[in-house]
Amino acid sequence: MSTVPKPIEVDQEVLREEIRKEYRAVAKDPRKGFHFHTGRRLAEIVEYREEWLRGVPEPVLASFAGTGNPFSIAPLKKGEHVVDVGCGAGIDSFIAAHMVGPEGAVRGVDMTEEMLEKAEQAQAPCGLSQLRFERGFLEELPIEDGWADVVISNGAINLSPNKDKVFREIYRVLRPGGRVQIGDIIVQQPISDRARKRIDLWTG
Repeated sequence: MSTVPKPIEVDQEVLREEIRKEYRAVAKDPRKGFHFHTGRRLAEIVEYREEWLRGVPEPVLASFAGTGNPFSIAPLKKGEHVVDVGCGAGIDSFIAAHMVGPEGAVRGVDMTEEMLEKAEQAQAPCGLSQLRFERGFLEELPIEDGWADVVISNGAINLSPNKDKVFREIYRVLRPGGRVQIGDIIVQQPISDRARKRIDLWTG
């Protein structure tokens, strides 16, 4: 009989603020230098196609800070409804919007206001009416039940101490038969409870 792991006991509000602090910096000064790759160099490392990047505004691409490539699993289809969980400045949301076309819809969700502001400012001149950005948490997505054909995420779920709740939310917003395409970090060895409760290890 399988058991559901208990959420890790960290102060979630403190953790969220520390994560916001980190990604505020990525939004405002992406060339500052971080313990992770960013921008076009990162996109090259995780094998984003050049034709995808042509539809991404340069300020958005500069603040890319994902960990993988959700489109390597499968391209999106015209007309699909897509939720981008933890969208950041929106690189994957912009790519998804071009893939699904005007007959589709993409909703990027993030909790860091500076990232969302950057995404929205970049969207304004693009005329992508099928794309919108919303503030929200991974554990409480501002999306209706069964709205999405596809949920994508890139380097965000690893930041939540309550992954069971995140995946329940993903399941809730997916239509029956919908799919999930995630690029993220997987730890392949045990981590002590003491280490898992350290906020500084979560954020870097």
